[in-house]
Amino acid sequence: MAITRSGKGKKKWGSAKAARRRARKLRVGIQVRRKKEYTFRGHTVKQLQKMSLEDFVGLLSARQRRCFGRGLAEDETKGKIIADARRFPDKVIRTHRRDMMVIPEFVGRTFAIYDGREYRQFTVQPEMIGHYFGEFAATRTPPKHTGVGVGATRSSKFMPLK
Repeated sequence: MAITRSGKGKKKWGSAKAARRRARKLRVGIQVRRKKEYTFRGHTVKQLQKMSLEDFVGLLSARQRRCFGRGLAEDETKGKIIADARRFPDKVIRTHRRDMMVIPEFVGRTFAIYDGREYRQFTVQPEMIGHYFGEFAATRTPPKHTGVGVGATRSSKFMPLK
């Protein structure tokens, strides 16, 4: 159906400008946009996974570098998390270590972090690299307030009690 000025019938293309834009896109053959690949400081996830831990630590910010510099290999519990991630790629790894950082080796693995009450399970995405486990298992819940009541506002101060 063609565009009609009388208003009878459906508009096929919308405005004339939109019709020209659509025709131009069809002529040029614009493809569907691809999802942009995630990069961390200019490196793709595959490049990060091929790096040694020392090279990756060099890409992190100062706070994270100091954390790793204090002795990741010496700490048995942190070393155990990395070893378990290597040995059991399909297993859910449960841990209390909220101060452990997400490294490229963990991408695609599932972890369960203790939040003080229960284990919160999450699968590591590439965007989580460089963040701490504790950020993905909140320990505090926001308060849930009820409606307006006595003591809520100044005006409720003078409400009769009977």
